[in-house]
Amino acid sequence: MIRFGQPSRQAEFESAILPHLDAAYSLARFLLRNDQDAEDVVQDASLRAFRFFDSFRGQNSRAWFLRIVRNTAFTALKRNRGHEEDVLFDEELHTPENPAPGLTSRLDQVHDRDTVRAAIDQLPPEFREVITLRELEECSYKEIADIAAVPVGTVMSRLARARAQLAEILSRTYMKEE
Repeated sequence: MIRFGQPSRQAEFESAILPHLDAAYSLARFLLRNDQDAEDVVQDASLRAFRFFDSFRGQNSRAWFLRIVRNTAFTALKRNRGHEEDVLFDEELHTPENPAPGLTSRLDQVHDRDTVRAAIDQLPPEFREVITLRELEECSYKEIADIAAVPVGTVMSRLARARAQLAEILSRTYMKEE
């Protein structure tokens, strides 16, 4: 029974979740590296979010929804791209030894979105996730920690390593062009 003055479940869902669809697509796109797969994941995650909306307690709807998108995307990666699952994350292997000085300032000057997107696509999924959420979606460290279900310190560590590796990839890209 719907009472006057109280929004319906659908209206509550729409006001809490729909504003975050662009962020959801952005996260899914960078995790999956494919537009169609990202669209499918966002649609699936939206249906899951609607199905479980009763468990939403009014906290940060963006973090709650993006966590569902993240989990749905990683499930899709495991199901559709087994080779990505087989690559173990090794901090020693995925951390550049000595990034060249000045790369951070060089990153600030990069304007070519396709080049940056291609560089992000080369990062391991854990790094693509934190870079996308922090730099593109402007999530706080706490929001990222909530979405990824990891401690804030892990977010900070992954983000530092992701930035260093991204700088190294972009440096190699621009060295080839020169």
